Amino acid sequence: MKTIIQSVKGTRDFYPEEMAIRSWIYSILREVSESYGYQEYDGPFLEKIDLYAAKSGEELVKEQAFVFEDRGGGWVTLRPELTPSLARMVAQKQNELTFPLRWWSFGPFWRYEKPQKGRTREFFQWNIDLIGASSVEADAELVSICIRFFQRVGLNHDQVRVFVNNRRLMDAELAEIGIPTEKKSGVFKLIDRREKLPHDAWRQYALELGLTESQFERISSLLLDKELWKKSSDLVRLFEILEQMEMLDYVSFDPQIIRGLDYYTGTVFEAKDVGREGRSILGGGHYDNLVGDVGGDPLPGVGFAMGDVMASLVMQKYGVIPGFERCPAQVLVTIFDSSLLPSSFALASRLRQAGIKTLVYPDPVKLQKQLKYADRVGVRFVIIVGPDEAAEGKATVKDLIRHTQSTVLQNEVPAIIQEMLDNPPVL
Repeated sequence: MKTIIQSVKGTRDFYPEEMAIRSWIYSILREVSESYGYQEYDGPFLEKIDLYAAKSGEELVKEQAFVFEDRGGGWVTLRPELTPSLARMVAQKQNELTFPLRWWSFGPFWRYEKPQKGRTREFFQWNIDLIGASSVEADAELVSICIRFFQRVGLNHDQVRVFVNNRRLMDAELAEIGIPTEKKSGVFKLIDRREKLPHDAWRQYALELGLTESQFERISSLLLDKELWKKSSDLVRLFEILEQMEMLDYVSFDPQIIRGLDYYTGTVFEAKDVGREGRSILGGGHYDNLVGDVGGDPLPGVGFAMGDVMASLVMQKYGVIPGFERCPAQVLVTIFDSSLLPSSFALASRLRQAGIKTLVYPDPVKLQKQLKYADRVGVRFVIIVGPDEAAEGKATVKDLIRHTQSTVLQNEVPAIIQEMLDNPPVL
């Protein structure tokens, strides 16, 4: 037997059923993004590694990025995220753009990670950012967009939650504990890994960073303080705005939310399954320096990214993904024999011109086989043009749902089909 070549590890094949889900997610996030006035954009799939080395963090660059040398001797990577590309694009045309910018995108990304539930090496991701505003109101807008997406797909606040924190608040708290500036980045990574490591391994990681036992214990206590947000005027204001928007039920403060990327400077947030099953659904936050770091004038921004893998798993878990049509076509025009093939193609063309999705069986095989095909792919109407019908300029219309059929003039077929589509049967 021949060996079938397998797909690359960590990638996915999108058969029509999976593609329907991806397309549905895309349609919803487009609707939500545009309802807030955001414009769609995209960047290249390849970027220079220097773009990420500047701000994304050592782990992403050295361990997760697909990096290779191009034929010209430069080092490039398949994009592992989009925010640095966004910053570069803004910096390149900064004097031509109107701020604040509201941009969104949905496309493929790559990270060399261990494939597991909720994580693949190739994934699609929704990115949405507001550039040029530094207010808490801007942060609240992005959090509300997350929530609006969940509402739109049918996930309620008992199923998913947006957990928020603020890096400036944590900066101040770590300073009180005596953490020096040069160790804060490492401590942020420590906090980010709190739920990813067993307690003993997490403690050992802290000691390896050079923390004392006292500092470790104080950080542990800090992460249990659910009232800590009251010390942050930004978070107090954020919760006030979301309460006015009637979205506060979806939001909780969590001091363990810190985000692993280096460029966040203010409010940060992640959305999770309330049962904490699996990885985060999405994550993002406020950044002040990213555009400046890639050569532009400093501009604040806030944004988030949502991967399709974990989002799909959560929606499947709670049963909110709708059923999809197996075939987009509503009509199958059969081929009686080779001599009548032009007549069938002509009728199919008239149906399409009338806006009715139509396919033609590609071979003049037995009619029973064509009818069976129509039933299996989920087409509702079958059109038959045999010798008798063709001689009289007629066609037989079979409704496979109502189990009825009638023979009518061919020029009447589009209107008859449309009338039946406009008045679906009660099942």
